[in-house]
Amino acid sequence: MHYAIIAAGEGSRLAQEGVARPKPLVELGGEPMIMRLFNIFCRCNAESISVIINDFMPEVKAFLDSLTLDVPLNVVIKSTPSSMHSFWELSKVMKPGKFCLTTVDTIFREDDFARYIAAFEADDKHDGLWAVTPFIEDEKPLYVDVDCCMNIKAFCDKPFDGAKYVSGGVYAMSDKAFPVLNQCIEAGVSRMRNFQRALVEAGMKLKAFSIDKIIDVDHASDIEVAQNFINAK
Repeated sequence: MHYAIIAAGEGSRLAQEGVARPKPLVELGGEPMIMRLFNIFCRCNAESISVIINDFMPEVKAFLDSLTLDVPLNVVIKSTPSSMHSFWELSKVMKPGKFCLTTVDTIFREDDFARYIAAFEADDKHDGLWAVTPFIEDEKPLYVDVDCCMNIKAFCDKPFDGAKYVSGGVYAMSDKAFPVLNQCIEAGVSRMRNFQRALVEAGMKLKAFSIDKIIDVDHASDIEVAQNFINAK
């Protein structure tokens, strides 16, 4: 399994609220968020890890340069207009095969993530497995419409009758997604949620995997919440 991390955001809200460190280096339990992901990925059969950071993160670049991992690490340094464009830049250095993509501030419990990855590794019928959650805390959640077998039918900006899940910001898929991503870029499409819709429209077989709780670190107050969350039994 290959892994990719989008860490190219500016983290402006954290900075405005007094957090001096760049978001990828914000610590949870004494461990930078990006390093926590690296370690989890390595324990989940990582074959390679690719990460994108922006042009204004010398501290993050220095941190990445100092690392010695047991798997290849591809670092892309580029500021992009959206997370979908960041994903596109990452796709240029990623190896073929199955992969999992997440943002650096998406916080999940390792046991939940390990079960999710194992499920996708064992799945030979679907092109992608989306981590979804009934826990809704995002300011602009993306609702996921599924059938009785958790096959994804649509991604919706607004809640609908019977809506139960939102996207958790963790996406496992095969490299069949890359041509759809390229088409989105060529068509001037932006935002990850529109790419996800394009996958459905292209006939990709996507399934949802429910995780009780996934949270994001967007504000200074979220750091303690995230710490308590990953420590909770």
